[in-house]
Amino acid sequence: MSTEHQEEEKWSDKLKHTYRLVVMRDESFEEVGSYRLTRLNIYLLVSTLVVATAFFVILFIIITPAKQLIPGYGDVNLRDDAEVLAKRIQDLEEQNKANETYIESVQRLFASNFETEDGVPTIDSSQVTPDSLLNLERIEEDEELRIAVESNELIKVPTLLDGEDESNKYNRARSIPLEQLYLIAPLRGEISYGFRQDKGHYGVDILAPRNTPIKSIMDGVVIQSDWTMETGKTIAIQHQNNVVSFYKHNSALLKKTGETVKAGEAIAIIGNTGTLSSGPHLHFELWNNGKPVDPADYISFN
Repeated sequence: MSTEHQEEEKWSDKLKHTYRLVVMRDESFEEVGSYRLTRLNIYLLVSTLVVATAFFVILFIIITPAKQLIPGYGDVNLRDDAEVLAKRIQDLEEQNKANETYIESVQRLFASNFETEDGVPTIDSSQVTPDSLLNLERIEEDEELRIAVESNELIKVPTLLDGEDESNKYNRARSIPLEQLYLIAPLRGEISYGFRQDKGHYGVDILAPRNTPIKSIMDGVVIQSDWTMETGKTIAIQHQNNVVSFYKHNSALLKKTGETVKAGEAIAIIGNTGTLSSGPHLHFELWNNGKPVDPADYISFN
């Protein structure tokens, strides 16, 4: 038999050799316990403990957030989360910028911004002069309506008195009651939700097909044409007689701030923009002398 084979047999024999582990008290050498062991049993016990420990460590890493502490393990997930957070931050910055633009435009055009009177918001729109609203270039398709208005068939338009300038003439025109003004419907459709001042709904929601153009109710000047987070693409128009109209949730705006518009002229396209919108519709508000009024009392939408 070769030397190598003899060594292998000796090693295998050593694994099978029996040993006894005796535990005694140090003071009296009294035997407390005796255990029969072999090298093979010790190897198996140690191997079992190592495998069991490794199993529980791996299981702990898998089912707990501790895996994030392993270098390189969480890099991919963290990169994806960082991209999502960066996108959210960018969206918030854009929304904040739009809101700042909206607030600046309102502050620039309304002298006293929004005030409250008995819990109802009011707007002082006297900053825009009647001359800038009424000295508008006439268009052929609106000529018959204007002739009817100025001939007192629809409303009472003051005539220039002796020694009176144009500004005083139109200052007197501002006292005309709203019910005597001729207001064109911004669009025709069904009112899905009416004027509810007690619930903070200061206008009416009108349903209409997609891509329906929205019209200006009167001649006026665009005082707001931008986007806000809640109302989406919004346009507001200052009219004569201290009347302001708002058109919200549009898909497109056809006029810019500062432009003059004619009665019945398309100013926007119906849409579904803004967080307060749940479907294509127009949210239309009508304000007179700084207070919201029910548009259905003055305009027929059918």
